[in-house]
Amino acid sequence: MTLRKSLLSLAAVGLLGTPAIAQSGPAEQAHVAGERVVDLPLGDGLDQRVLYDAPPHPRATLVMLPGGSGDIGVRRDGDLRHQDNFVVRTRADWVARGYAVLIPDAVDQANLRGLRSSPVYGRLVDGLAAYARDQAPAPVFLVGTSQGTIAAMNGAAHARPGLIAGLVLTESVSVPGRRSTETVFEADPEGVRVPVLVVANRDDACDVAPPEMAPRIAAAMTHSPSVRVLTVGGGLQRSDRACGSLSPHGYYGIEQDVVGGITGWLRTHGG
Repeated sequence: MTLRKSLLSLAAVGLLGTPAIAQSGPAEQAHVAGERVVDLPLGDGLDQRVLYDAPPHPRATLVMLPGGSGDIGVRRDGDLRHQDNFVVRTRADWVARGYAVLIPDAVDQANLRGLRSSPVYGRLVDGLAAYARDQAPAPVFLVGTSQGTIAAMNGAAHARPGLIAGLVLTESVSVPGRRSTETVFEADPEGVRVPVLVVANRDDACDVAPPEMAPRIAAAMTHSPSVRVLTVGGGLQRSDRACGSLSPHGYYGIEQDVVGGITGWLRTHGG
């Protein structure tokens, strides 16, 4: 999909305002081995497809925002075309630890690079958080990884008061790249007013997410009541690119250590 078509698709969502997801007609659902594939109507013929899973009594709901283009290819039968991304491939681990997870696919298979810091996409993330809260009486946290940290930062900065309990940024994109000049610094970090965890892998070699930028990212969220930087190390390189999902950038081989570290922080902030 071209960038122009992506913008037009997301603009159609934005014209409907933040409540479009939560207040539209009934969502279409497919049940898959404990997971639900849900098509949330946005209007104008567009749907936001999400993958949702939850334990019986969730401690919290995590809105997981994937990196890359954002297109994970969720099919109606629950199969995924692209499931290597950290927040996608670990979804069962979070559920096993007591958390509900909601993972959005790209609207209309749009390439989200360069769009995640836009007001339109911020409103879409806000709508996802509202839908997540409607599913379970538990706090909602935004969790972004790589390019998804831009969406998470944007959503947290512009969320309705009281909607989200905190923000988790993992391997944040903080340096402009060749395919997208967008970074977390364009996503209004000073607008974030919830607790934040910034996770950085000292062994991440991705050129757009250098781990030494973590303190600067934390310092940019000047109105957050608390920001913690969690430094981890290790990981295996299976992807052919340093920024690939199966690499230290995507915590490949150290998933449980990272999930455990994030879980510890969530529990100190109501999750």
